[in-house]
Amino acid sequence: MKKILITGGAGFIGSHVVRLFVNKYPDYKIFNLDALTYAGNLENLKDIEDKRNYEFIKGDITDQKTVGRLFAVNKFDGVIHLAAESHVDRSINNPMEFINTNIVGTVTLLNAAREQWKDDKEGKLFYHVSTDEVYGTLGETGIFTEETPYDPRSPYSASKASSDHLVRAYFHTYGLPIVISNCSNNYGPNQFPEKLLPLAINNILNNKPIPIYGKGENIRDWLYVEDHAKAIDIIFHKGRIGETYNIGGINEWKNIDLIKLLCKVMDKELNRPAGTSEGLITYVKDRAGHDLRYAIDPSKLVNELGWKPSLQFEEGLEKTVKWYLSNLDWMKRIISGEYESYYSEQYGGR
Repeated sequence: MKKILITGGAGFIGSHVVRLFVNKYPDYKIFNLDALTYAGNLENLKDIEDKRNYEFIKGDITDQKTVGRLFAVNKFDGVIHLAAESHVDRSINNPMEFINTNIVGTVTLLNAAREQWKDDKEGKLFYHVSTDEVYGTLGETGIFTEETPYDPRSPYSASKASSDHLVRAYFHTYGLPIVISNCSNNYGPNQFPEKLLPLAINNILNNKPIPIYGKGENIRDWLYVEDHAKAIDIIFHKGRIGETYNIGGINEWKNIDLIKLLCKVMDKELNRPAGTSEGLITYVKDRAGHDLRYAIDPSKLVNELGWKPSLQFEEGLEKTVKWYLSNLDWMKRIISGEYESYYSEQYGGR
C-alpha cells in the first residue's frame, strides 16, 4: 500500500485533494497532517473521515520532532505539501507567521523526506504546491509561464518564492525527487470566508457592504478548486521529476466585473430585484503592494499531461453560489467560530 502524506489537508484546496485521493485510490493510505489553525476545518472532510484508507494527524509542519517521527514510523512514499499561510492581507500585518510556516515548515518537511529516502529514492516524490504570485505582477499584456522570473511583491508571495527555491535546491543538491506546481486563484466550495468570493457571498446574504480595493481593476485568473485537485493528481502521478507545472483556469476577470457578475447570480438565486446586491459594492483604500494582474499559461500541463479545466468561470461561479446557499450552516459555523470545536467533538482532542 502506497502511503501519501498530504499537509494542510483540512484547508480549502487541501480538503479537495484529500477527498479526491481517498476516494480514487483505495489502495493508498492517505495521511492528512494539519495544525488546524484558523483556516483548517475538519468539517470539510466529514464525508470521508471514517474511510479505512484515511488518517488525520494534528500537527505542525515546523515541529521537527513530530515531522521526523511521522516519516520514520509511517515511511511515506510521497508528500503533497499544501500547508501554508496564504492570505496576503494577513502577511502584510504579520509577516513572521508566513516566514515560519511557509519557509521553515517546508524545510522541515524537506529534511524529513531527505533523511527517510536517502537510501532509496525510487518511487518517492515530494510535491510542493505553490502560487502564481511568486511571479509578481503583469501589465495589460503578457502571461506567466514556467520560465517567468520570480518577482514577489508581498510577504506572502516572497515566502512562497523562497520555499519554491528551497525545494529546487534540495533537488539539485541532494537529488531529492521533487515536482512543483504554481496555480492561479482558486474558488469553489469550502473556501474560508476571508477570501473575495465567499466574503462577498456572505455579505450579500446579510446585506453588508462588499469591499472592493481601489477601483476594482486588478485582474486575476480564476481556477475551480476541483479542477486544481485533478491537476495535482495528474502531476503527482505523471509529472517529470524536477519540473514545474503552471495550473491556470484561463479565466481572467477584473475584480469589479467578477463581483458584479456574482451580484447578478446572487440576486437571481435569492429572488431579489436585479441590481439589489450591486448596490452593496463599496470601494475601499487599495491594499499595499497590490499586484495589478495575474494570468497563467497552463500549456505545459495541458500538452504534456493532458489536463484541462472542466469549467468556465460563469458555470463554476453559479455552482459555487449554489453550494454556499445549500450549506448555510457551514458558513454560520465558520463565522461564529463553532467549527473550531469539531476536532474535539469528533476526535476527542487526540
